[in-house]
Amino acid sequence: MIFGCNLVAAIIPLLVSRFIHRLSCLLSPLVTGSVIVLIGISLIRVSISDWGGGLGAADFGAPSNLGLGALTLAVIVIMNCSRSPWIRLSGIITGIAAGSVAAWLTGSFHPHFAPGGPLLTLPVPFRFGLDFTLSLFIPVALVSFISIIEAAGDLTANCVLSQQPLTGPEFEQRMKGGILGDGISCLLAAIFSTFPCTTFAQNNGVIQMTRVASRYAGFRIGGIFIVPGLFPEFSHLLEQLPGPVLGGATLVMFGHVIAAGIRVMNRLTAAVC
Repeated sequence: MIFGCNLVAAIIPLLVSRFIHRLSCLLSPLVTGSVIVLIGISLIRVSISDWGGGLGAADFGAPSNLGLGALTLAVIVIMNCSRSPWIRLSGIITGIAAGSVAAWLTGSFHPHFAPGGPLLTLPVPFRFGLDFTLSLFIPVALVSFISIIEAAGDLTANCVLSQQPLTGPEFEQRMKGGILGDGISCLLAAIFSTFPCTTFAQNNGVIQMTRVASRYAGFRIGGIFIVPGLFPEFSHLLEQLPGPVLGGATLVMFGHVIAAGIRVMNRLTAAVC
């Protein structure tokens, strides 16, 4: 039933994407910038929670957890200060790897594989069947509208970081394409029995850190993700990454999200002045 409601709700961004440019008066830099800042602030709370060990963890806030997050954060920040683009590009993955190795050496990370699990699996459309109820669809539809507003703010910040125009036909086309992409991804997600996807703000943080904004890089990375997605053990390994390590890594990216939101609002201030 959840997947059926998500499947119908995916039609909303598909439709809204066709006339999102007519809502430009509502999606001003002040609105979208404020949304981006609020998104970044809310995401930082998640990072801090992961850094401490995760909500409900018995060792939440333990010095070992704080140390792992600090190590990951320090490695990423130091590598991001380098003048070499290759070092900056590898900062996030290197920080996560360094934190994971430190967690393994201290005995808090025990990677293992599921015994007897399948080596290769293929996605099955509507694996759990399909159903629909209006009472569940209404809140899902509201969340879909909220995600559109969030995506509009993220796409605006993306144009800022990518040094693209914030007005005119090109900006409108980017906005339409981004919302349309959200709708298509949500549609595919429901078909293959997973939860909806949305434009995520921390990708702007990655762009600001690596200074790579080419969509062709995204195409290649998407193709790479498809391959390991067919191997369950790879996903199982990612699920085991220590929370403090992920918290330290995402804190950097979420901080960049807040900075991007402030930058969008500064564009409005400059225009008024």
